Amino acid sequence: MDILSGLNPEQTEAVTLPHRSALILAGAGSGKTRVLTSRIAYLIQKRGASPHEILAVTFTNKAAREMMARISAMLPISIRGMWIGTFHGLCNRMLRAHHKDAGLPEAFQILDSSDQLSMIKRVVKSLNIDDEKYPPKELQHFINGNKEEGLRPHDLTAYDTFSRTRQQIFEAYEAQCNREGAVDFAELLLRSYELLKRNELIREHYRTRFRHILIDEFQDTNRLQYQWIKLLAGKDTAVFAVGDDDQSIYAFRGANTGNMLEFERDFQIENVIKLEQNYRSHGNILDAANAVIRHNTARMGKNLWTSDAGGEKLRFYQAPTDMMEAEYIVEEIGSLGREGVALSDIALLYRSNAQSRVLEHALFNANLPYRVYGGLRFFERQEIKHALAYLRLVHSMDDDGAFLRIVNFPARGIGAKTIESLQADAGSASLWTKARGKNKKLDEFVNLVESMKREVSGASLPEAVETVIEMSGLKSHYLNDKDGEDRLENLDELVNAAAVFESEGDPLVEFLSHAALEAGERQSGEGEDAVQLMTVHSAKGLEFHSVFLSGLEEGLFPHSNSRNDAGGLEEERRLMYVAMTRARRRLYLSCAQSRMLHGQTNYNIPSRFLKEIPEQLVQPIGYVEERAPAFEKKSPYRIGANVFHPKFGEGVVLACEGMDQVQVNFRRAGVKWLALEYANLIAI
Repeated sequence: MDILSGLNPEQTEAVTLPHRSALILAGAGSGKTRVLTSRIAYLIQKRGASPHEILAVTFTNKAAREMMARISAMLPISIRGMWIGTFHGLCNRMLRAHHKDAGLPEAFQILDSSDQLSMIKRVVKSLNIDDEKYPPKELQHFINGNKEEGLRPHDLTAYDTFSRTRQQIFEAYEAQCNREGAVDFAELLLRSYELLKRNELIREHYRTRFRHILIDEFQDTNRLQYQWIKLLAGKDTAVFAVGDDDQSIYAFRGANTGNMLEFERDFQIENVIKLEQNYRSHGNILDAANAVIRHNTARMGKNLWTSDAGGEKLRFYQAPTDMMEAEYIVEEIGSLGREGVALSDIALLYRSNAQSRVLEHALFNANLPYRVYGGLRFFERQEIKHALAYLRLVHSMDDDGAFLRIVNFPARGIGAKTIESLQADAGSASLWTKARGKNKKLDEFVNLVESMKREVSGASLPEAVETVIEMSGLKSHYLNDKDGEDRLENLDELVNAAAVFESEGDPLVEFLSHAALEAGERQSGEGEDAVQLMTVHSAKGLEFHSVFLSGLEEGLFPHSNSRNDAGGLEEERRLMYVAMTRARRRLYLSCAQSRMLHGQTNYNIPSRFLKEIPEQLVQPIGYVEERAPAFEKKSPYRIGANVFHPKFGEGVVLACEGMDQVQVNFRRAGVKWLALEYANLIAI
């Protein structure tokens, strides 16, 4: 097989580089996997490298398997002896080989996320520490975050009681892991790094062995992963790093785009090779994506192009409401299906998981099969099922399924033995009838549900749902969970879902029936041609004939959180770039003028990213609201101005963003961003 056959000039240059370290800036759809596999095959077949001398790092086991299969197909010889896998997989392999030097038992156990969380809970309990003040999930992030920075408990500085206690828990957790001969995922990398750093013999062994190190998705490496690579690379090692800083969207996981610039300096890269020819998308899609990402300042810079120029314009639809946006998307999906496009080749992308509910509802009503990629459908999500169980029990206290689901969630000290005893007492009767008087904790639960029932009596359905979420403790539980933001957004969306069930009958019964029907007995779209629903983060690495990118509104995409994080807006723009470059032939962009939030209608401004796309590349569909002339001129507000808002009262302007928004610090309501078009602010 001719390894270089079909490669473009830049790909060929990368594959045939002499023995030196290199940085390959590989744009979306530019054939980076082919370049990596061809480089390995070329080293073995043309440069006489032994598979034993090659280490290749991928970010998923699936990518490692695919790479192995491709390389095997390209070469007539066995590639046994080559190390290829994820950072964690390779570190595990190294620690197994040197377990004594690493201070580990030969058969050390690896803790997955849930095992790690269980151990942290045991440690907190053994130290008699309040797990409400120090939530185990938050401690898990604290421990893993420090390990990924290369820090042990003794490296931390404690400034107060809170930080000293967290340090103490971290120390006790490490001691427990050592006693049990267990390592978590972050420990695999940290202990492997420490082994290489302190043991010169082992370090030199691997530096001599691995003359070629190749790294995929280099932009997603964190600080410790990069340091591990640097320790492995000897003076005769060539490191071949492939990545795209414009597709770095995992800062929340510790990904550090700065590693690419450091790599350039540390490894004295003479020439960054840019793979800019795209083999996926039509020209108009690429031109639009290039125009958006160009607004980021912290980037290495490249410009995607394709020989398949032109193509269809991007379609943009501005809907009056979020439900009408969903209806438009479903109609277009139907049209695409009639044109012969497979449903599985159509993706519906959104910034936040909570957005899927309205879209799922429209697909369900249209009888269109769909699958939520990399996640659960809205009514199957844990927090939604918990909230619905509370509502079911409020409606019918004889609902044993609902009772069992929530009797100890959030945790209220009702253990498995208590439940077993209650079930034995109840016999054929409902658990509720036997719960009161059983013990103090069960009495408190019964009282809670009864007080909920009183509170929601006579309330509208959205008010009832909101009350139950609050009184049940679900809201405060997820507020204390570092990963709880998505779950809280989903619970807010459940309130929105309830808003349409105000009927003459019993709206709660109708709502619960609707939720059960949409959840269904099987995963919608399983085993059949189905529309793919997913967050933009989940879409990375995938491609589709047609992509719908919904909810392009300020505060939603870009997400409101991005205003508070350094580099947050640039990360959001990279997300937009990733979303746009998933489409091969057709890209739909949509937003809604009004969207339900917390059971109330909110009015929204179209995303700034829409304005960054050249008009000639976009075909507006239907009614597109013209911007009010006042907002095309200079903002009427200056920083420091005193203003009055009908709901929030008096405040002071802190910032003005373009002609569209102001940030105001209200005396009563605190700091808020407001859309000038709808805010009704009065200067005072």
